[in-house]
Amino acid sequence: MSESRPIAHVRFDANGKPIEHWLDDHLRDVAKLAAEFADLFGAEWARVAGIWHDLGKYNPEFQHYIADKTGYAAINAHIEVENVPGKVNHSAAGALYAVQKNPALGRILAYLIAGHHSGLADWVKADADGRSLEEILQDGIHLEKARQVSIPADILQTPLPKSSPVGGIDNVALWIRMLFSSLVDADFLDTERFMQEDKFIQRGQYPALSELLARFNQHMTAFAAKADDTPVNHLRAQILQDCREAATKPAGMFSLTVPTGGGKTLSGMAFALEHAIRYGKQRVIYAIPYTSIIEQTANIYRTIFGNCVVEHHSNLDPDKEDYQSRLAAENWDAPIIVTTNVQLFESLFASRTSRCRKLHCLANSVIVLDEAQLLPPEFLNPILGVMKALVEHYNVTFVLSTATQPALHTYHDAFGQAIVNGFEAEQITEIMPDPAALFAALERVRVELPDDLVTERSWEDLAVEIAELDSVLVIVNTKAQAAALCRLLPADTYYLSTNLCGEHRSEKLKEIRQRLQNGEDVRVVSTQLIEAGVDVDFPVVYRALAGLDSIAQAAGRCNREGKQAEKGRVVVFVPPLNAKLPGHLGRSVAVSRSLLQSSLFAGSPLHHSHFKTYFEHFYARAESRDKHGIVDLLSKNARELKIQFRTAAQRFRLIDEEGFAVLVTYGDGAKLIAQLKAIGPKRDLMRRLQRYTVTLREREKSRLLQAGDIREFTNLPGVYEQITPGLYDPKYGLSADPVQLNPADTIW
Repeated sequence: MSESRPIAHVRFDANGKPIEHWLDDHLRDVAKLAAEFADLFGAEWARVAGIWHDLGKYNPEFQHYIADKTGYAAINAHIEVENVPGKVNHSAAGALYAVQKNPALGRILAYLIAGHHSGLADWVKADADGRSLEEILQDGIHLEKARQVSIPADILQTPLPKSSPVGGIDNVALWIRMLFSSLVDADFLDTERFMQEDKFIQRGQYPALSELLARFNQHMTAFAAKADDTPVNHLRAQILQDCREAATKPAGMFSLTVPTGGGKTLSGMAFALEHAIRYGKQRVIYAIPYTSIIEQTANIYRTIFGNCVVEHHSNLDPDKEDYQSRLAAENWDAPIIVTTNVQLFESLFASRTSRCRKLHCLANSVIVLDEAQLLPPEFLNPILGVMKALVEHYNVTFVLSTATQPALHTYHDAFGQAIVNGFEAEQITEIMPDPAALFAALERVRVELPDDLVTERSWEDLAVEIAELDSVLVIVNTKAQAAALCRLLPADTYYLSTNLCGEHRSEKLKEIRQRLQNGEDVRVVSTQLIEAGVDVDFPVVYRALAGLDSIAQAAGRCNREGKQAEKGRVVVFVPPLNAKLPGHLGRSVAVSRSLLQSSLFAGSPLHHSHFKTYFEHFYARAESRDKHGIVDLLSKNARELKIQFRTAAQRFRLIDEEGFAVLVTYGDGAKLIAQLKAIGPKRDLMRRLQRYTVTLREREKSRLLQAGDIREFTNLPGVYEQITPGLYDPKYGLSADPVQLNPADTIW
């Protein structure tokens, strides 16, 4: 190793000879790449952050650490982790230098640089882990040690940026996070380019969106040629054409209001591609509320677009900060991303580097929110705030795609207080020319309500009634309810919930569809995971009393193709213990019970005009539209740049209780688990393992861990593997006390 030229990283050739990545080269290359990523919203800020981000590696102590007999040969030697003995802090020096150059402007850069390994910090110490930025900036020794070495003048003399925050001071937290994304992705990629050039070369090798549109058009032409000549398919063709024509409208907020079964998945993609090409956007991001159906949508798009589709959700997001987790982390550089609401929105409020890395790729994109009504009310105001900022300042087009449009406009209570801080009505453009006529034309069911919506029916009574039907789908509100009913029905009844891993669910759904197509009898009991985008078609659907939107989604699985001589039957019932449903499930039931008993909803309870009223009541009943004070944490002291990034990230959890991923041995699961143990969390392997994952709550995880049924991976904290062979049931999946009703059972 050179004694005079500082190094950033070291790798070894086939003969074991060390090859150095020179620090000054790394700084300049990261600066260039970060500026490219932030071109739309702050290239000069990203460039300066890149050129100074690793100034601390000039510290002789770091150079000694990476070059000693253990550190030099360790692939993770350059990775900085808080509170690890022996590690040399190299992130603080650049942050200190920026503030020394300019106390005000430098603080923006300090957030980026100080956090480029450990994540964006809080300004002051709060309830989050890690040191605050205020603490970091009080420890000037790191800069003093770095400056013991002669740092190239062009690096130190880089001029400070002059441009103002994009979106103004009210949106400065999002802007800093977008710059942070540009920096950390550039750092990851430049490191990957040196450490594994073959991996780096493979990135970004995708065809243009215009070529993907050509593939899409070819697929749709072939699809139309094979489609049956039915009224429903004629309407789907018209919906597709309407989406193509609306794509010429100016970028911004759109709603796509189409009844279930109207072909939103493909028509929405037609709009997104046409719109992206017309307005020079870079990618299409399709966000789905449930991990349970992401594989279906991803497979539809993968059939058309091949490996241009990246499927990414959060169960197995590598959390340990090391070299392998960096390579496994997604940066969403593909032209089509299929992800979840959890992954999308938690990333937009994240502080951790691997979660923030992808964010700069949201700029200049089309984001389709499938089943947009499922945005959680307790986080509605911070979500709507960030959506508005992305549209206004980052050239993002949003599409709210659903049959049951939520009330995302601004409205107030009787005292003039805002219930929802949303969009103005004129800011949202409807893609369909006449939704009312479309819903009337696609009305394929009749809804049967009980005489009263309070009296509960027993599972035994329901089971007798359901068992007499040849083909029926029953949808309930919890995994506990589904298991209780399914055990009382004939043995060939299918059970569906997220206790089954994705691969298992896919196989069951394939069997169910095939039996329906063959005209065979089939009974299914499912949680509401089957409601969002799962294309099954039953003559009769039973739905446990739930939110009006859920009842409408259930109706979309009934007479879906409109082939029955009579309208399909949707039977609403009140199951046992429904009054004890917790949280928003309980609120949704209460609102539906109140409105469905109103004369305004008589005759046609699922008329599309009712959903605005339903959601206004539903959001008003929520205890808060910003339950954890996220907006204040990010904006209250933003003018002084005193922002609580890490605390906001820890509080912004779309699922109240942290989930724990368990890798199960179903199918190829055992083989993939063995590979994970052998080679660690490689990107492609982690994607495959998503399909063999079941998420447990803390209570369930603790019980199984104590019993020795599962154990935690040593190289992947927070992820567990199945140990006991019989733990995964071929019908009910990974069941942990599935018959006791509590909040953990309400995860779909």
